[in-house]
Amino acid sequence: MALTQHDIDLEIAAEHATYEKRVADGAPVEHHPRRDYAPYRSSLLRHPKQPPVTIDVSKDPELVELASPAFGERDITEIDNDLTRQHNGEPIGERITVSGRLLDRDGRPVRGQLVEIWQANSAGRYAHQREQHDAPLDPNFTGVGRTLTDDEGNYRFTTVQPGPYPWRNHVNAWRPAHIHFSMFGTAFTQRLVTQMYFPSDPLFPYDPIIQSVTDDAARQRLVATYDHSLSVPEFSMGYHWDIVLDGPHATWIEEGR
Repeated sequence: MALTQHDIDLEIAAEHATYEKRVADGAPVEHHPRRDYAPYRSSLLRHPKQPPVTIDVSKDPELVELASPAFGERDITEIDNDLTRQHNGEPIGERITVSGRLLDRDGRPVRGQLVEIWQANSAGRYAHQREQHDAPLDPNFTGVGRTLTDDEGNYRFTTVQPGPYPWRNHVNAWRPAHIHFSMFGTAFTQRLVTQMYFPSDPLFPYDPIIQSVTDDAARQRLVATYDHSLSVPEFSMGYHWDIVLDGPHATWIEEGR
């Protein structure tokens, strides 16, 4: 029998209750989800089951890069962080500005780091050949952007509000609107990936991916805040979202996913 939303709701509630009991009994707060979080069915299929492959970089420090994806075919341009200007026409949807800082555990800025984003369009569809959602594509929106953090760790993107979309974790499963973020260090092996959500999304309680972050405070760190000072008059709404790379206030990272 296919899983229903009610089935998933019960599993999510049970996972939260189990986590709260562990913490009450003295276990440490968990800032990141467990890899075998049952309500998120595909996590059981996707997380690593074998130990990492060891590469002897003492022989050649660049050896690890030989089998890694490149950072891009060209240098970053002035429109790479503006997803509304990458085509001949304007994309459909509510324009938004997303800005924040990339910080270490002590609140210090992480400078000159490559930040990439990708997202669905305003109808909730990705521009991807394996996309299965039959919402319309937007010929003027590809949904990818990138930028470098400045000396204060700031990043900034202009894009459109992504739409929610269905997925096949269970019957009538819908993902809240979100933007994927990727941060690079000095090598591909230092890449970190996470997701940013929007405030007051009604789908939060029903989504096993965001609910896999069982700690309430850690889960709230994935949600951007509306910032009127970032809004551009007559053009876009503004959202602020800081990314903390490690420590007790770290942003959830999709480790091993």
